[in-house]
Amino acid sequence: MGKIFISAGHGGFEGSFRDLSEMAGGTVETAELVATRDLVIAELRSRGITVIAPSDDLNLAETIAWINGRSTSQDVALAIHLDIVNTPELRGTTAYYITNNAIRKRQAEILTNALTKRLPEITNRGAKADAIASIGNLSFCRQIAIPSILLELVFVNNSQDRLLMQTRRRDYAIGIADGLQAWINENATTIPIYTPSNRAQKIKPVTYPEITINLNAQIYEEKGILVSGNVFVPADLVDRLAFDLNQIPISCRLRYQNIVYVQAIALRDLNISVVWDSNTRTLYLKTIFKVFTGQIDRIMGVGNASEVQLLMFLKNNNESALTNYGDLPRLYREEAEVEGINHDIAFCQMCVETGFLRFGRGVAPEQNNFASLGDAIANSANNASGAIFDDQRTGVRAHIQHLKAYASTAPLFQPVVAPRFHLVARGIAPVLSQLTGRWAIDPLYDRKILALIRRLYESAGIF
Repeated sequence: MGKIFISAGHGGFEGSFRDLSEMAGGTVETAELVATRDLVIAELRSRGITVIAPSDDLNLAETIAWINGRSTSQDVALAIHLDIVNTPELRGTTAYYITNNAIRKRQAEILTNALTKRLPEITNRGAKADAIASIGNLSFCRQIAIPSILLELVFVNNSQDRLLMQTRRRDYAIGIADGLQAWINENATTIPIYTPSNRAQKIKPVTYPEITINLNAQIYEEKGILVSGNVFVPADLVDRLAFDLNQIPISCRLRYQNIVYVQAIALRDLNISVVWDSNTRTLYLKTIFKVFTGQIDRIMGVGNASEVQLLMFLKNNNESALTNYGDLPRLYREEAEVEGINHDIAFCQMCVETGFLRFGRGVAPEQNNFASLGDAIANSANNASGAIFDDQRTGVRAHIQHLKAYASTAPLFQPVVAPRFHLVARGIAPVLSQLTGRWAIDPLYDRKILALIRRLYESAGIF
């Protein structure tokens, strides 16, 4: 049997600069996670299972490198986190796995099922592909050489979830340990993983199944390989497509039979469409789209999604929002078209800012403030956080105008309703990345919006 690596993650979402020493309700996240992790370790060791924990002083990249440098083919890795969202009524536990990996999905379900079996009071939110995470992927799921899963234990800003974890911590630990024990027992019977550690050992080389690569509706001349449910393609394919191979982390590559391969799912960050058909063992890659992906982050421009496609995207992520906001896709298209703004970017930014119209962060739905716009005048009189607009169209128009203030020096075609329009240095941020640090201080702000745009395009068949 292999080892279990277990990391107590820090921050409400992976990759954030927030270490959030204090969270909602006075919860100290690091202390909560470490206390839970230590109980899990003690429980597993009492069962004779080897468990290793990276130092809490390591950041995410260092933790990944630390695990990769010490793991062997039969090991697994788990990161435990606490989630925090705009909507305090959300509850439950979620296990994130690398997208398109059916094996890892089943193993993620083993974890959530074991936890909720021990604690039926927990809402089981199940296994979710890491592509739906806020930044479109999770490094802990993708860049670790051995099977790895990120487990969100609770929504820490939900008082019921928080109290349950604090009063039933041992049950949490036993449930997680049950899931990990079942997972590592299963992993011991699967195909070995090709890791830095077993490369150095005198062991018989493993053999991986070949898979077919369909590139832009043509069969590619070389084969890919399937490694523990993850699809890899030859690195030469990336070079031949004229994409920058350096954008793919070294931890997402492996050398097999004297050929370097890269993890196929990592190609999504290069705006390549990646679809895996497990029945035929065929990977479908597409680089020829109905849109020019080189302009995907340009704020001034024309959107590609129709009103129906925007509406379906909203429905798939928050169906209840259609009751009060069914006209919002039309409003965004109309208002953006008037000012020359890419409505796909504006709509996805709205989804990030409002949590798909669940709101929170002190902004109430009745404010019709869809982009966390501030007010040029102090809000002490109305006790509101941010600007207030009379109706949805005015709120959308203000959002579009504020985007145009950042992205262009051209004049507006409609009267100004954005309260801080005149305070923006015009044209300072024509691309999404330049909004980061200006519109929001989250260093991943533009990546979250781009991740949603990619999801929108994939769901609409544009990618």
